[in-house]
Parts: sequence; C-alpha cells; structure tokens
Amino acid sequence: MLKRKAVGMVAETLASSGDVFTRDDDLELVGDAIPFGLKLYESLLDSAPTNKDLLIATCSNFTQYGVAYIETDALVLGEAQHHDEVVHLNARALKLYLRAKGYCERAMEVRFPGIMQKLPADPVAALAKAEKKDVPLLYWMAASWGSAIALGVDRPDLVIDMPTVRAIAERAIALDETWSRGTLHEMFVSLDSLPPALGGNPEQARMHFTKAVELQKGLSPGPYVALALGVVVPAQDRAEYEKLLNEALAIDPAKDPSNRLVTLVQQRRARALLDQIDTRIPK
Repeated sequence: MLKRKAVGMVAETLASSGDVFTRDDDLELVGDAIPFGLKLYESLLDSAPTNKDLLIATCSNFTQYGVAYIETDALVLGEAQHHDEVVHLNARALKLYLRAKGYCERAMEVRFPGIMQKLPADPVAALAKAEKKDVPLLYWMAASWGSAIALGVDRPDLVIDMPTVRAIAERAIALDETWSRGTLHEMFVSLDSLPPALGGNPEQARMHFTKAVELQKGLSPGPYVALALGVVVPAQDRAEYEKLLNEALAIDPAKDPSNRLVTLVQQRRARALLDQIDTRIPK
C-alpha cells in the first residue's frame, strides 16, 4: 500500500510538472534529458497502469519529443540532401507517435471504458460523454494519432483512421476552443491543410490560423509555420511563404517565457523551411 501511495504521489507530480521544460531556452539540454524522463514515466506506469493523468503525460511527452526533436531534425536536414537519414528519423518519429497513441488509448479506456471499440463505428456518439475537463486527453489523443498518420501516408491502415482523429479534435474544440491559448485552432490549421478527401479545407485552415494567432496574441510561431507548410506550399505562393516564416522568426521568445522552448523549436523549423524555399517553391 505504501509503495502504491508513493508511486501515485510521484506520478501526480510528474503528470502536473508544469512548464519546467517548456520555459527552458536550451534545446540541446532538454533534448538530452527527455529520453530518461520518458523511460521514467514508463517505469512508473508499470506500478500505476491505470493512472489516467500519468498516461496522458506519457502520451504527450512522447508526442512532443517526436515533433520537437526527431521529426524536426529530419526537416532541418532536408530529404534532398540527406535522404537515408531523413527516412530513418521519420520512421523513428512514427514509432514514437504510435507509442504515444497507445498510452492515450489506455487513458481513454480508463476515462471511458470500451470507447476504443466504439470510436471507429460512430465517433460522435462515442465521444458524447466527454466534458471540458477531458480536452487535454482528447487533444493528445488526436495529436499523437494525427502525427502518426501524417508520417504514415503510405500506410492505408493508418490513413483510414483520419475521420476518427478529426472527430476527436472537433469534440475537443467544441468543448473548449480557447484551451491552451488556441492550441486546438493551431491543430486545425494542419487538419484543414489535408486534401479534401481527408476532410481538408484551405479556407477553414486560414480561419483557424487567424483565431490561433488571436488567442496566442501573436506570441507563437506555430500557426505561421503550420499555414506556410500546409496551405501555402501546395498553393506555391512564394511571397506568402517567406512572409509567414519571417513573421514566425520575428517573434521574441522572451515575451512568452512559459513557452520559450516551444517558440525556439518552431523557429528552428521556420528557419529550415526558409533555407529550403527553392526546393519547396521553385522560382
């Protein structure tokens, strides 16, 4: 009993660790520390397998590590110059997203027993009992699953689940569109950048971009990078591409210290995308 209590206390502390990582300004330091933390989370889950908050935290941390480090490293390298290494990094990121998804699925089952069987058939009905307090779980479920699909576009077994991912994200934004200062609107910039067959709509993506920037008070590069990559590259609009990425780079990370690391990661992506402009949008 004492061991279970101790594990539960540590799990709760880790699950609500706040902005200890996101306020840091040293990308390499945090990147080196995260893998140990991920294994610590998994070790604790061996003793507390149904701790919902710890499951969500584990899901979110695996997802964030994949996006901020592994997939971003691949983007910075550029497939044209480093094809084999980029393929390897993206394959690794995909594995991390699927691993994250597994933890979010477990959290969903703890919160809504039997939901993972119901979701594919009727996601709207399956998610009907979700409440505002469930938005973080819904967001990370959609983020991990959607990130996996984005890297696994050549895998029909993954792509077929996109309507379910979208339904989860739609339920979350309906419950609380202002959660985490517009993070859900930023997610929808990417979701609506998908082809129409997968539910995408460029005009809706631009509407979500505007709302995300408004809620974030222009302090996050994320919406600018998402719109540039998701909508502007397919449109081959070189001028808007440069404008958006330069706006992302002009943001001062110090103005939002609790999200300093996130800003630096997104600006690293923006810088790489600008460097690759001739590859993505030839003159």
